[in-house]
Formats: sequence, C-alpha cells, structure tokens
Amino acid sequence: MIIIADGGSTKTNWCLVTEDGKKVYFNTEGYNPYFSSTDYIIQSLKESLPTDLEKDKITEVNYYGAGCSTPEMRKIVEDAMQAVFTKSRIYIGHDLLAAARALLGNNEGFAAILGTGTNTCLYNGREVINNIDSGAYILGDEGSGCHIGKKLLVDYLRGYMPEAVRKNFWETFKLTPDDINEIVYTQPRANRFCASFSKFVYDNIVNIEYSRNLVRTSFEDFFRNLVTHYPDYQKYTFNCIGSVGYNFRNVLEEVCTENGMTVGNIIRSPIDNLVKYHLELAPSQL
Repeated sequence: MIIIADGGSTKTNWCLVTEDGKKVYFNTEGYNPYFSSTDYIIQSLKESLPTDLEKDKITEVNYYGAGCSTPEMRKIVEDAMQAVFTKSRIYIGHDLLAAARALLGNNEGFAAILGTGTNTCLYNGREVINNIDSGAYILGDEGSGCHIGKKLLVDYLRGYMPEAVRKNFWETFKLTPDDINEIVYTQPRANRFCASFSKFVYDNIVNIEYSRNLVRTSFEDFFRNLVTHYPDYQKYTFNCIGSVGYNFRNVLEEVCTENGMTVGNIIRSPIDNLVKYHLELAPSQL
C-alpha cells in the first residue's frame, strides 16, 4: 500500500492506495516545517490519522508539503514521517511541485498555488525550473488567503472598513483591535489566523463591492509581483490550485485576462490529480 499526501499550511489531504487499487481519503492539519517541529508533527499524526490505518503495511509515503523547499525543511518532515510510517520509503517534495504535477502532468507550463499561502513556478514536465520567492506571509504571499485576510484586518484596525461591513465583522467575530494585535503578534500560526478571514470576505454580502475590490487588489498585487516577472509569461496558460483561487476564480480570471494570460485549469485541491500522476504518469516512483 502507498500514500500520496498534499500538505498546505492549514490542511493536509491524504490518499491511501491499497494493494487492490482502492483509494481511501482522509485529512489532517497542515505541517509547514517553518512553524511545526518534527515532534509536533509526530504527535499530531498519532492523534489524527485514522485509527484503522495499518501503518506497518504501507510501503511508500509520497508527501508534498508547504515549506518543504530546502533539504533542512524537508528533513524536519521526513523524520516525522519515518517515525510514524516505520516500514515505508519516504519521499518529501514541495507543495509547488505537487501543484505543477497535478495541474500539468508531464507537460511544461506555468503553475500557481493560491491558498493560505501563495507560490508560482515554471515547470518543464518533470521538475520546477523557475520560481520567484513568494516571501511567505510576512513579506509577501500576495493573492493568498493570508494576504486577503491581512488587508481586511488592516482596514478594520484603521477604520477604513465600510460601516456595514465593520458591524458585520464585529457581530461575527467579537474581536477588538487589541484582540487582533495580540493574536497576530503573540500567538503561533498567525498565517492561519489571518487566512481564516478570507472566508468572511467570500461570505460577505452587505457590501459586495468592498469585498470584490479587496480580492481584486490582492490578485493585482499577485500578478504584478509574482507572475509578470517570469520570462515570456504570457505564452503560458494560467493554471492554479487552492481554495482562494477556486473560490474567487471569477475575479482571478478577470485579472488574469487583463495581464494577457489565457486561463487554464483552476482547481480547489490537487490530491485527485496527484494520485493519478503517481499511478499513471510516474509508475517508476511507486
């Protein structure tokens, strides 16, 4: 039996492929090694993996995760996976490679992630060949759920939010400016906290124009800083994975067209396509 997993900063989607080809899906929290230690990942997996999962019968784990972009960061996750799946061969890859493989298979092109965080790349059909550093949630991650959430929170803190939206925000969350600053600057995983407010933006109907403009300016920042600097970027179709790109795809498609790119695939999660890639396009890795 083998496992294929796609891990974001918020959630990890897992698929167990049994010996007879049956696929079993389950979820755990996300494990970004910049925020989660090996010990933390081990403990979380022990608590959240299905109790009937026969770990000793799993021969291979293919895990793609947010933050797994350097050997040092991959080692944090690899050690945790090896401690849990003791009889498995462990492969740790970057979630950007998972996105490219899920969106493009063995074809070259442009691939992006727009979820809690953001990332982009050019892919040659085998590996990522060009990547503009997203800057992560403090320095960059334009277009992400975290970026949209931060823009919303800044408007709330500064009093720029339209009154009807501000009233709705207060009634929904009961958060004062002091509460927000304390959570962001003193508690762990501020990126998840900020990203959680993108759902409020999506659900907000008291001022649709405000919400739409918030998302649009975030996507404009995303294209200006993380897409248009790729050489000849307009020759590629725009392919994207992630809940933010999927939920706000109407606005994303508008901004994409304005920047001279043709829209390709925009999907919520890579897991199904990633499983297909491993089972059909990359059998030598199994």
